[in-house]
Amino acid sequence: MKIIVDAMGGDNAPQAPVMGAIQANKEYGVDIVLVGRGEEILKVLESNGIQELPAGVEIAHASEVVEICDNPANAFREKKDSSLTVGLNMLKSGGGDAFVSAGSTGALLSASTLLVKRIKGIRRAALAPVVPTGNGGAVLIDCGANAECPPEYLLQFAYMGSYYAEHVLGRPEPKVGLLNIGAEPSKGTSLQTTVYPMLQEAAKAGRINFVGNVEAREAVEGSVDVIVSDGYSGNIFLKTMEGTGLFLAREIKKMFMKSMLTKLAALLVSGGLKQFKKMMDSSEVGGTALLGISKPVIKAHGSSDAYAIKNAVRQAKQFASSGIIESITDNVDVMRLEVTQL
Repeated sequence: MKIIVDAMGGDNAPQAPVMGAIQANKEYGVDIVLVGRGEEILKVLESNGIQELPAGVEIAHASEVVEICDNPANAFREKKDSSLTVGLNMLKSGGGDAFVSAGSTGALLSASTLLVKRIKGIRRAALAPVVPTGNGGAVLIDCGANAECPPEYLLQFAYMGSYYAEHVLGRPEPKVGLLNIGAEPSKGTSLQTTVYPMLQEAAKAGRINFVGNVEAREAVEGSVDVIVSDGYSGNIFLKTMEGTGLFLAREIKKMFMKSMLTKLAALLVSGGLKQFKKMMDSSEVGGTALLGISKPVIKAHGSSDAYAIKNAVRQAKQFASSGIIESITDNVDVMRLEVTQL
């Protein structure tokens, strides 16, 4: 399997993408294409004691870089030789099995949609991170790609999130919940009350395991495997979780650093603390799947270090080999039929 990595994307590029990809090549046995400024990529390798490209690693030169200040809607057109544009064109033409980038989210979404294209029949692509919950993690879809959504989008998000939970997370008959302010079907805005019966019909037909509305508290506790939301609400949910995790980690550390006795207590529970930190650390997941695109695309966090990029490559490998794109493609007509019937 060959993974294309945007070597110039992210706050820590090219160091983090290059070395993370090299580690993934060694650890996961995947071939790597590093897309970006060749000289800078080689300098990173040399500074890390690597004089020759490892077996299975190649460089695809791209002279330009999409910056955060660039217009995300047009950057890939204006910078046709950017690492983002070159990498996605390579994915489109079959030069790799998946694409990983820690660059601009907006530019990646626009370029993936217009270059690689959405799966025919899918109305909008969605960002679907796996967030830490009491049941080992849940797919949150959408978390920011689509701030405003008609009900049809959320219906398709429910299907795509369900397929991802089943194929990538290994959850048979994943429980799907609609993020809302209460459990009753009448709760929420017109968006939630309109899409609720659509999801119910899909559940009655045996197509998804919709269990109803889910409040943020229950979602975090692990009551569902898929959390369906518009991008605006989903992004608030995600950022709140990230902030809460950082706050708890900081406060726990302060608590254990108060005295010699508490430091001793920290040693006794160090294993549990490490597990908690790992569970809340987004770099362990690696990135966010962009669902609805015709080929696998993974968005890594802009601040990703080499470890996070390595895990993003692992996630891209799982995505590419999961068969989820085929499942979405095969069931697009069912998703559209559900909307037509109501």
